[in-house]
Amino acid sequence: MTGDDIMAGLSRVSDPNCLLRTSGADVLRQEFETATEAWKPPDPPPRQGAPARSAASGREAAFRPVSTADIMAAAYPDLSWAVEGYIAEGFSVLAGRQKLGKSRMALDVAVAIASGGRALGTIPCEPGDVLYIDLENGERRVQRRILEAYPDVRKRPDLRRLQWVFDAPKIGEAFLEMLDAWRSSVTTPRLVIIDVLQRVKPATSNRAQNAYERDYDCYSELQSWATGYGIAVLGLHHTRKGGADDPLEALSGSNGLAAVADTTLVLDRDSQGATLYVRGRDVEEKDSALTSVNGQWYLQGDATDVRRSEQRQRILAALAECSEAMSPRDIADVTGATSQSVRKMLPRMVKAGDIERVKRGAYALPCHNGHNRHDKDGCPENASETGASSKAPVVTSECDIADATTDALDGNDACSGDTPLSERHDVTVVTDVTGGGIRPPEKVPTNNVADGGAR
Repeated sequence: MTGDDIMAGLSRVSDPNCLLRTSGADVLRQEFETATEAWKPPDPPPRQGAPARSAASGREAAFRPVSTADIMAAAYPDLSWAVEGYIAEGFSVLAGRQKLGKSRMALDVAVAIASGGRALGTIPCEPGDVLYIDLENGERRVQRRILEAYPDVRKRPDLRRLQWVFDAPKIGEAFLEMLDAWRSSVTTPRLVIIDVLQRVKPATSNRAQNAYERDYDCYSELQSWATGYGIAVLGLHHTRKGGADDPLEALSGSNGLAAVADTTLVLDRDSQGATLYVRGRDVEEKDSALTSVNGQWYLQGDATDVRRSEQRQRILAALAECSEAMSPRDIADVTGATSQSVRKMLPRMVKAGDIERVKRGAYALPCHNGHNRHDKDGCPENASETGASSKAPVVTSECDIADATTDALDGNDACSGDTPLSERHDVTVVTDVTGGGIRPPEKVPTNNVADGGAR
């Protein structure tokens, strides 16, 4: 209570000094107490998130809980998708490095929804009204991009449901009012694109908040609006330099934006191609491979499967061009892949029969694929080239007997690769060697050798 407030309460006392001289200090004190009790300070405004209070009792209002039974018995509407599997209703963020193609991807999505076409070349979209808030490009650049994507006017989709805005206020009451006005003016509002979020981010005056709190509070109103009306809002954003182990941590600024967003999509490109990573509350986490043709993005499939298939083809091409077996490091150098990824891929290709392991750390195409490989022990498929006339090596000494038996047990013959021992050729073993000559060899079935039998 200030001195002015007290004096206002004592306005009915004409002269306190006179009252003190004539009536004494007790009477003056009583007059002060009566005046201060009559005056009450106004209630402070409630803080955001503070519990509401009952006007009648002054007590905190109770929660309004909903039972699990009511939730399970309720019939909620199906989730509304802008691009199924990637962009759902609510607030989504599409992030990527500068000049990587985020705006062209957003335009592709906008055109697909406005015309009822296919997003990313493959995903069919329900037609609806789209608002594109473009704060980095003008009308001329938008026109050029549409002409580049659809040069033939006869094949150009109907884009009357795609509307553009090139100027907008910062996120706040006026921004949401404009979104409401657009929503009410169209038939089926389905998607709002903001290019870019930084242009509508308001300046903060609350120095008590950290960066995370400021970002979260800033975009939470937009997220509430999108979720409340079942409309997809896609905001374009940049990623920081250097990247991050977790794609969501690569977003520029604090983690508040990724935390408040219902879905986060990260567009990236490396030596193996472009990918679109997505993670959210209502979408399944995925990492998809993309390709760009004439400025338009096309979905290829799961990035791991696509890259594995491409890597497999590069390995086969490298082995086909080499007349000798290659080590994983040599294959990695030729194909441009990492040595670790090549070492993971080679056993899969051996198991599938695409290649064979000639020896430890050496791989080649199977002999029956026409690969001109000359092994010292010979190969049935290359018999005409190597001069080999039988399935087994020529054995002339006890050392050769031991080597042949060891090869049979270990499966190291040149043409067997990783073929199971039971499926390999019979092994010829010499049972007796004398100084006067070599006895005719005796056939030993391979399965007996594998079973540990001796002949």
